[in-house]
Amino acid sequence: MLTNKPPQSPQPPERVITRQFLTVVVAGLFYFFSLGMLLPIVPLFVAGPLGGSELAVGILVGSFSIGAVLIRPFAGRIGDRMGRKVLIVGGALVVAISVGLYLLVTGPEMLLAARLIGGVGEAAFFVGAGTMITDLAPPSRRGEAISYWSVAVYSGLAFGPALGEFVLDETHFNRVWVLALVFALLSAVIGMFTTETVVPSPSGGAPAPLINRSALTPGFVLFLGMIGLAGFAAFMPLYVSDVGLEDSSSVFLLYGCTILLVRIIGAKIPDRIGPLRAGTLSTAAAAAGLIVIAFVETKVGLYLGTIIFSIGMSLLYPSVLTLALTGVPDSQRGSAVGTISSFFDLSQGIGAAVLGVSVKMGGYRAGFSLAALSAVAALVLLRSGIDPRTRGPVDHQAATAAREYLEPDPP
Repeated sequence: MLTNKPPQSPQPPERVITRQFLTVVVAGLFYFFSLGMLLPIVPLFVAGPLGGSELAVGILVGSFSIGAVLIRPFAGRIGDRMGRKVLIVGGALVVAISVGLYLLVTGPEMLLAARLIGGVGEAAFFVGAGTMITDLAPPSRRGEAISYWSVAVYSGLAFGPALGEFVLDETHFNRVWVLALVFALLSAVIGMFTTETVVPSPSGGAPAPLINRSALTPGFVLFLGMIGLAGFAAFMPLYVSDVGLEDSSSVFLLYGCTILLVRIIGAKIPDRIGPLRAGTLSTAAAAAGLIVIAFVETKVGLYLGTIIFSIGMSLLYPSVLTLALTGVPDSQRGSAVGTISSFFDLSQGIGAAVLGVSVKMGGYRAGFSLAALSAVAALVLLRSGIDPRTRGPVDHQAATAAREYLEPDPP
């Protein structure tokens, strides 16, 4: 029987980059510029005007993440209940307040308080923005979307430190604090133009768990793999003088630019080869880069090790977050992002302090070597098969084989 229906045209592929997506990315760009400026300056401030030791540098740098880890799970639940936008705007404003407090710091205790407050804001912003990005992405292209989102993250971490050291001009710490505050405020303003994406829970359904089981194994992999980043951020500004560099801006610039290049060119890698293979590549490269930095104590060794380490860092977060979100209901996505983000905070807080002890006892070689061993441990855990989703190809449409594993605990 003939019909007059026109032939069906093939459906266009779902877009990743939209106006809403770009708005979140630009808000993130200003936000991470604010944080990036602080990376090399806080260690110099602690070791200089505050007269702190290497251990004090590790503790005060890591304290930012301690404040964040206490809030992440609650931020995930707030995001699932009240929306992502309130986390983006509110988080950026809290970070702006915390950086403003740096202007009043006269001792390590005051800086510790300001860093803890900043960590609270960071937890809210990162969970809100990161979850909104995954809300906007087609499930089969989620790894690609996370990679593009991280362009904002690493643009700030790449160019922020260089800008911070330029503005510092050796002694003008207050100039750095003021500009970082302005960037955080701009992030909050841009965040106001986002549109809410939260998917409400079914009527009468249980609230999303504070600790989402789907993110536990990927979270521990992230924790172990990112300890190297804690040491890199905390001690690179002090280590570079040992190899004849005047400051660390070129190293952070190389780090950030390498990650940007890999994230843009290789944005589809986690989706194409799967989070297991991408995570394996990332943890192995991170370990190798840290070993080169530790044992080739020259400018060439530092730059080469930084490139290898950066390649590893560029793939780790998209890989483990893609794995963590596999099989998670839309109404619990904020919970999963909040949980796995907590492991990042733990790695930066605990990692900076532990590596600070290692550096104090055995020097920078010992610190970077310990960080490399941690990355190897992350690789072993990822390949262990503890998470059933790593025992075979990950299917973004259905993770029925892991249904029982992913069943959340009661809140």
